[in-house]
Amino acid sequence: MRNSIRILQVALVAALVLTICTSCSEKRNGDPAEPKQEAIPAGVLMDQSIRFRYAIYYLPSPPADPLVALQELLSKEKRPPALVNELPDKPGKPVIYGRSVTEVQTKYAPPDMRSLQYFGRGLTRDQAEELQKSRQVFIMECAHDKEHTWEGLRMANQIAEAMARETGGLVWDEMTHEVFTPVAWNNMRIQTWTQDIPDVSDQTTIHAYRSDEYVRAITLGMAKFGLPDVVAEDFSWSLNRTIGHLINLFCQSMAEGAVIERPGEYDLDIRRIQNSEVREAQITSLKTNATAVALLSLKKGKWEQGDPENRLIELGFDRYPGRDVHAKQAEMLSSLFGFEDDVTRVTHSEELLAASRRAKARLPALREEFVEGLDPGEFIQVKTPFKTPDGGQEWMWVEITTWEGEKIKGVLKNEPFNIPSLHGGQIVNVKQQDVFDYIRRYPDGRQEGNETGAIIQKMQQASGGQ
Repeated sequence: MRNSIRILQVALVAALVLTICTSCSEKRNGDPAEPKQEAIPAGVLMDQSIRFRYAIYYLPSPPADPLVALQELLSKEKRPPALVNELPDKPGKPVIYGRSVTEVQTKYAPPDMRSLQYFGRGLTRDQAEELQKSRQVFIMECAHDKEHTWEGLRMANQIAEAMARETGGLVWDEMTHEVFTPVAWNNMRIQTWTQDIPDVSDQTTIHAYRSDEYVRAITLGMAKFGLPDVVAEDFSWSLNRTIGHLINLFCQSMAEGAVIERPGEYDLDIRRIQNSEVREAQITSLKTNATAVALLSLKKGKWEQGDPENRLIELGFDRYPGRDVHAKQAEMLSSLFGFEDDVTRVTHSEELLAASRRAKARLPALREEFVEGLDPGEFIQVKTPFKTPDGGQEWMWVEITTWEGEKIKGVLKNEPFNIPSLHGGQIVNVKQQDVFDYIRRYPDGRQEGNETGAIIQKMQQASGGQ
């Protein structure tokens, strides 16, 4: 017997390439009994005093005294930062305190090989291995006041590159936990700075990792602007890029002088971003039904092991309707970036059913691999039916968060057309035996499965798209 079913797909915008670093670090969620998080107070977010640290690691030792090299470099600058023996409590114009550490492994150990898989920029394997044997590191502590935020950071970036080139080392950005070759540092931190206030995503990074069933993302490096780092909690891996866009847009707004006018609330408007490259890249990628505005709730973030030693702001979605945080996330992202949806009526052909049987045969192995643990950034979605009030079925995608035997729990990735009791982003429970197809997305973007989707597309083309 041939069935007529509905297929629904929703796409959220995620056009820009983001530097989102994933890690296998195991971190724990906060205690669910913790008191309600405090709202971010109204006012300016940027600190009056800004401090950050760069360092140059040597492989294994520099050819000459790095401090002498730094003095020579500064002597050639028109308005160099002052070289000091101690950072002032209240810095004004940019200053640098430079010092060498020779007991590297015990006092300032370099990142290990595992970390460099995620945070090494431009390094060869030989350089990464030599870094483990480093016998000297030159630390540059930089400081200035709020009025010199961008001048001080740009100058520090240029000096760090010049020091690495002159003395044959690698640049370590302590705020972002990244190591760069001089070429990579120039390409990523200097050449990309084309406007008065840079694209802050080029000066920071985002660390995303699984925390319990869902994903947590946090910025690293906002302290270089005197600003809090930003956290987003409890989202699914398929939203990684889109949440990354949201985080970077909010960080850009903060860097450009955003003021919190109402405690715990901020209206992020993409059209008000001052950096034209950031603004236009996002505006041109919006769907036609996008508002370009996110009504954000701002709470003081909960610090976890491995987070920056900095203030934290957690982005919340309480100003949107939804039965839980996931539904509110979906509503906010759909509103901000826009969305596309499509419903296709399909009659089950033998070709389609055969493809579904092949997908079902793959499920036990997928379940075993899911339970063993997927790689960071990897996720599995399953297509499964949901009953409509009129007795029909609407087939939608669910991103799996737990898979125990035949029981699957996950996040509904589509917005139902004919089921008022369900909403996109809602947590749902389905049975493995009802799964029609699956998609497995790997961290590098490769995709496995969805053979039925290709067949449905072919059927649509044959019928003239009707």
